[in-house]
Amino acid sequence: QLILVESGGGLVQSGGSLRLSCTAPRFPLDYYYIAWFRQVPGKEREGISCIDITEMTTKYADSVKGRFTISRDHHKMTVYLQMDSVKSDDTAVYYCAAQRRSDYPCERWTGYDHWGQGTQVTVSS
Repeated sequence: QLILVESGGGLVQSGGSLRLSCTAPRFPLDYYYIAWFRQVPGKEREGISCIDITEMTTKYADSVKGRFTISRDHHKMTVYLQMDSVKSDDTAVYYCAAQRRSDYPCERWTGYDHWGQGTQVTVSS
């Protein structure tokens, strides 16, 4: 069973950096898309980045493009979200999610059906 575990959230100053990790213990992530979502109270969950583990292609939402980087460590079965130049609008609970690879691109945000528990990121001004 695919279980996703996020870590790395916390408090960071505006303009600073933070790296989130998403690990799938004892489960190879090949043939999956892995994505990062975020959600603030009262708003819908937003897909912000995804990676096709097999093709090693990545996508980013406009809100984070140029500031966030998604990557993967094959041996650690971990996907990272490097967050640079953070700003107050980045404050949210961040979730990683997975779906099987398909003919759809990884940014088909509605296709994700495995979720982690979420990790809080708070950006202070």
